[in-house]
Amino acid sequence: MKHYNITVNGTAYDVVVDEIGAGAAPVAAPAAAPKAAAPAPAAAPAAAPKAAPAAGAKNVEAPMPGNILDVKVAVGTQVKRGDVLVILEAMKMENEIVAPQDGTVASVSVAKGDTVNVNDVLVSLN
Repeated sequence: MKHYNITVNGTAYDVVVDEIGAGAAPVAAPAAAPKAAAPAPAAAPAAAPKAAPAAGAKNVEAPMPGNILDVKVAVGTQVKRGDVLVILEAMKMENEIVAPQDGTVASVSVAKGDTVNVNDVLVSLN
């Protein structure tokens, strides 16, 4: 299940989209909705290992969907608050994703060229 905030003509909408597996028929009746929602929990744990931080780690998440242009840190790198961790391209603009606190990079969950969605974990800091 993906959660999006979309603005159309100045009106903000909160949208939740369920992912349906390949070959699944579109849901046509409200009675079929629970069946379509059942696979979503199975898919969520698959993403959890990538996003799972070390104990006490602080996740740095993508504030918007986009493409990773560059990763400026590696595991074990000491960072200060405000240091650039990742360059994220969104809507033809380069956005610097910075460290929210001092710490050590515990994990890097993205690589150059990856596509990310809102709230995907980019880096974890200890």
